[in-house]
Amino acid sequence: MTEIKGAGIDRTLSHFPKEMVAALIFGPDQGLVRERAETLIKSVVPDLKDPFLIADLDDSTLSSDPARLFDEAAAISMLGGRRVVRVRGAGNGLAKLFERFLDDPAGDALVVVEGGDLARGTGLRKLFEGADNAVAIACYGDSARDLPDVIRDALRAEGLSIAPDALADAATRLGSDRGVTRRELEKLALYAHGQKQITLEDVRAVLGDEADVRAEEALDAAGQGDLKKLDLALERLWVAGTSPAAILRMGLSHFQKLALTKSETDKGEPLDSALRRLRPPLHFMRQASFKAQLNLWDAPRLLEACDLLLETEALTRTTAVPAETVTARALFNIAAMARARR
Repeated sequence: MTEIKGAGIDRTLSHFPKEMVAALIFGPDQGLVRERAETLIKSVVPDLKDPFLIADLDDSTLSSDPARLFDEAAAISMLGGRRVVRVRGAGNGLAKLFERFLDDPAGDALVVVEGGDLARGTGLRKLFEGADNAVAIACYGDSARDLPDVIRDALRAEGLSIAPDALADAATRLGSDRGVTRRELEKLALYAHGQKQITLEDVRAVLGDEADVRAEEALDAAGQGDLKKLDLALERLWVAGTSPAAILRMGLSHFQKLALTKSETDKGEPLDSALRRLRPPLHFMRQASFKAQLNLWDAPRLLEACDLLLETEALTRTTAVPAETVTARALFNIAAMARARR
């Protein structure tokens, strides 16, 4: 059976074909790997901690004792019911073992194999994708299109809805790992206990990093040449004890993004298209400021700003100058460069 994709994944997990003896669930999103593996296991054994119906193994166990896979798959539960053999952290080193197993399966247990980011056309993934009695399911990070549905569904299960602006904000902060996303949404639901709807303020209170938000305010102010706003943002950062080194690193990333976007648009790429390609994606609430900054800067000046930030970081690392002072000076110099372009 080939790799299962898209909408077919949920159908396969909830109604796993009886003729299939094993499933490989793999990919870079290990939170989603665990979630899908446990969904499949629960379709056979409701209790994930049932020691009589679930054998929990890992790569190292099977590498040192390959016969264990066949023994566990052939074992019969004393209390009746189909058993599950769960194999965690499987790598390509187990490919030959599973090739033997799939050629001549032992018993009627369902074997659920959890793997990492396995390359196409190699080892374990190639084996499962080509087998007639097994399936392969890839797990990638939630896309910008899928993530809002994940958020809405998780909150709906807790009896909560979410406001459109809050949903858009939450989607920019989540999605790299399904397990992390689930935990963060559980925190959000707990925070909003007693409410009917999640607001933007709730999302920022639970999922937002206040120091990052303040640093972004300072960088946007510098990029737009807004000296008053920059001064206020820096004062808040110093009061909060924010590291100057962290601000300089964020600043370098910010002006590199501006330089990259400017370069792409100068070549003729539409601005919105260039913005969509930024990684990590630009928060929707910063897009207007980012576009305004692009109008004030050209590519050579943006590279000058990056050089200034790099020099300032080196200065804070190699001398005893006050880090807050030289960081503020660098940002005010950048703001002055932006004002000169107005």
